[in-house]
Amino acid sequence: MKKKTSEVLAFYLFISPWLLGFLLLSLIPMLYSLVSSFMDWDGIVAPVFTGLKNFSEMFRDELFYKSLSNTFYFALASVPLNIIVALFLAMMINAKRRGAYFFRSLFYLPSVVSGVAIYVVWLRLFNSESGYINYFLKFLGIQGPSWLKNPKITMLSIILMSVSFCGSQMLIFLAGLQDVPRVYYEAALIDGAGRLTTFFRITLPLLSPVILFNLIMGIIGGLQVFTQPFVLSNGEGTPAYSTYVYAMGIYKSAFMQHRFGYASALAWVMFLVIMALSLLVFASSKKWVFQQGGDE
Repeated sequence: MKKKTSEVLAFYLFISPWLLGFLLLSLIPMLYSLVSSFMDWDGIVAPVFTGLKNFSEMFRDELFYKSLSNTFYFALASVPLNIIVALFLAMMINAKRRGAYFFRSLFYLPSVVSGVAIYVVWLRLFNSESGYINYFLKFLGIQGPSWLKNPKITMLSIILMSVSFCGSQMLIFLAGLQDVPRVYYEAALIDGAGRLTTFFRITLPLLSPVILFNLIMGIIGGLQVFTQPFVLSNGEGTPAYSTYVYAMGIYKSAFMQHRFGYASALAWVMFLVIMALSLLVFASSKKWVFQQGGDE
């Protein structure tokens, strides 16, 4: 009993820094924001309880629906695109070829470099007059569009930019690929299976748990997108609010309009949306995620 007690105490001692950080930096602020969502508070004077006023005002705000649709548009397009590109890159660098380690570092580099610095570089690349993308298109005889001034393609520009940050997903896929037993590929080769058959019958099913993880993390990150549209639109969501995402509305409500109660209500609605979508994906995973020793 003494040995077991000492092991339990040692366990909590080692995880106490994480527990302390979780309580002070995550759990308590979340509960405080939940209480604040029912308050009218500017961060200076004493908060006033207003019940569901913040939530009712939210659902009457046109910018709420605009930001929500922009955010869903970004997530629905960027999440599968990032997963496909990350899987393709992982399969490319998984092959034993010369320079594989160099390209592995190269593809992962944008995920390591500071986000704002990379977005400023992309701001330069997307410049309609002197940007390198339009310069390259002009060299090919193609008239480049106004990437950040045309509301029809501005969000598309941000989605394309997000692909350069799939390095973390690529490494996770790479770890999953290296964990696939080689005996399966050898058996498929003996049976005369082609590359496509091997990919869809062996690689993809065995990678389904990794796909599930990247999908969940992609949904969470995609619905919380903020820095990319904020930097590329100078914090305004221009043009015509085409890049005005949900997190930008939370930021403006809290730190520019000093409506912390309303911002907290916005944040909790997004939390519920993310939780609902995550649970939906988890529920559907029973039908398509491969379980080791069981069926798909």
